[in-house]
Amino acid sequence: MLFKRRNEAGLRERLRVWAWPRVSWRRSWAYYIKRALRLSATPHAVAAGVAAGAFASFTPFVGFHFLIAFLLAYVIRGNLVAGAIGTAVGNPLTFPFIWAGTLQVGELMLPGESQAAPRRLGEHLVEKSFEQLWPLIKPMALGGIPLGLAAAAVSYLLVYKTVVAYRAARRQRLSGLNGRQRRPERAEAESA
Repeated sequence: MLFKRRNEAGLRERLRVWAWPRVSWRRSWAYYIKRALRLSATPHAVAAGVAAGAFASFTPFVGFHFLIAFLLAYVIRGNLVAGAIGTAVGNPLTFPFIWAGTLQVGELMLPGESQAAPRRLGEHLVEKSFEQLWPLIKPMALGGIPLGLAAAAVSYLLVYKTVVAYRAARRQRLSGLNGRQRRPERAEAESA
């Protein structure tokens, strides 16, 4: 492989880089944004894929976010790679806020079935069985729908406008570059 590391990173190093990037969070997000902008799909497909990933991040089914994003992106004719990138909305920094918000909105939508949330919600989601978690997952899944739709709408608009602007600026930059390259050729043709 052309850009492979000389010394393969161990599990501990890979986990550290995943939790805290080597350079910065800003650069990591910039990488994902550039990845989405450079996809060779229509602006609608890229934006719809990212919106599907953002919506999937608001579901309480943590292990299935990629699958949910792929299914939604396929149904709304979004880009699947953009859907995977869109799931970055749900990350270790945002999940506590997403889970708390979806639980509160879900309890508002189900007024009679309110149940006190456990103190360590993340541990309960990992340790308990599905039947024991259903009273907690039900309001989170229901509350995730309006919040997910709002996040999807915002991300769709932002990504669509950004992709259109990025591609227009890139076309303009490349056309200016091509014009400069043609000028010396024209000068040689005129002198001959």
